[in-house]
Amino acid sequence: MKTFLLATALPITLGSAIALGAPEPSDPEKQTPWGLYLTAAEAAAMKREQGNGVLFVDVREPVEIMFTGYTDMIDVNVPYLLVNPAKWNPKKPVLMMEKNPDFAAGIERALKANGLEKTAPIILMCRSGGTRGAPSAKALDGMGFEKVYVVVDGFEGPTSKNNPKGPWRSVKGWKNAGLPWSYKLNRKKLYLRPER
Repeated sequence: MKTFLLATALPITLGSAIALGAPEPSDPEKQTPWGLYLTAAEAAAMKREQGNGVLFVDVREPVEIMFTGYTDMIDVNVPYLLVNPAKWNPKKPVLMMEKNPDFAAGIERALKANGLEKTAPIILMCRSGGTRGAPSAKALDGMGFEKVYVVVDGFEGPTSKNNPKGPWRSVKGWKNAGLPWSYKLNRKKLYLRPER
């Protein structure tokens, strides 16, 4: 009898956590027009509870996913930014990343492919929850999407400040929450650039 009570109490607890969500980030750059935020654990719980009723999108660049890891719990990868191998970033010693001109249309196609309308919840997850989470959500503003959530701690979490190894993504995030992930990719869910 105790097992039954625990098994039925768990979804209620998770449902309450989802309803509350993560607190709004204090940095205005990380805030969205919807004001809907989840931790990685809350995003996983929401996807488990609502299944095909929610669209879970990884907005990272596919090459980044290949090197940092992937979760098959996502429905689709629609990158907000894409690497441009022909341009150098003048501010950092890296290749330039540019906005994906197909981002919003890609989200719309993913909704349609999953039998969902713009009223369905959409969860957006980037690497750390900071530099692409809110901007990717803001790119969808004014397009009729009703519930756009951002995973505030992203796939890898923020950089830890006090790690003896130096700046390391060892706190928070999907990977550090013990959620399912691997380096094995699902080609059917990953964004592939059109061949030139």
